[in-house]
Order: sequence, then structure tokens, then C-alpha cells
Amino acid sequence: MHALTRHPRRSLTAIATALVAAVVAVGSGADFSSHTANPANTFSSGTLVQSNSKAGAAIVTGANLKPGDVRSGEVKIANTGSLAGDFVLSETNAVNGFTAGSMALKIEDVTGSGSTVVYQGDVGKVPAKGIALGSYKAGEERTYRFTASLSIEAPNADQGKSASATYEWNAVPTK
Repeated sequence: MHALTRHPRRSLTAIATALVAAVVAVGSGADFSSHTANPANTFSSGTLVQSNSKAGAAIVTGANLKPGDVRSGEVKIANTGSLAGDFVLSETNAVNGFTAGSMALKIEDVTGSGSTVVYQGDVGKVPAKGIALGSYKAGEERTYRFTASLSIEAPNADQGKSASATYEWNAVPTK
């Protein structure tokens, strides 16, 4: 401590020199740095949209049917959205005044060269959960044929009766 008090100017110069050396060492560019970026991260939702070639209209109708008469009609359902969707066909507002087994309905997927029966039974008896039609890819279209027939064995009591139903196509994104 005597050296500091005996030569205060020399001591201050030594301290100042040490501080300047420390600042130069720290600020001399000895620091490393790095930078990276991931710009333009954007997100958008897809769409699940369908088209119905008979939207708002009946697929098949028949008036003045006699036992053995058959009527059919076709509808095209397409997934026009950008997402795959699981499709279900439901029957609503169903009324069937015929005796059981007299007014039959057959629904077939007739897309392509073959056909697959997706429902066969009485009008008004499609299960409440609907008919699972599988997954449609984005842009996929399928054709369904609806065939209604009055049984050749329809009893005399079925004269003047009627049946009707609304068919709804619903879809949710495929998981």
C-alpha cells in the first residue's frame, strides 16, 4: 500500500493502463456470433365442399305405380374441396304408407365399371346413423343409382299409398 501512496500518479497510470488493456481485449472482436431465420411461416385452412348434380331436386320419383313397376335415377356427388372427407348418406323426413316389403329402395354406387349396393330395403328404413360411403379424396366424384320398386306381390291394401324421403349427403374431414 505504501507504493500507491508514495507515487499516486504512477499508480493511477498503471491502473488506467490495465483498464484500457481490459477494454481493448473485450472489444477486440473476440466475440463469435451467428444468425439464422425461418421467414414466411404461413397457415391456412383447407375446405370440405361438395357438389350434388341433383341439388334441391328428387333423385327418383314414380307416380301411378302398379305392382312390379320400377323407377331409377342417378346422382353425382363430388368432393370439390381441398380436403379428403368421410361421406355419409342419411334419410330424413321419411314417410312410407306401404306395407313392409312393398316399396323397396336399392342404392348402388355405380362409379366406374362395376356397382356396389350400399343400401337395399324399404323406403324410410335407412339406419338413423346413415350409410357410411367411405372417404372421398379432394376432387373425387361418385355416381349413385337409386332404384325404387313396387313389389309384384304388393297387396290390394297398398292401392293409393305413397312413400317419400329426403336424402342428405354429409361429410367430415378424413382423420
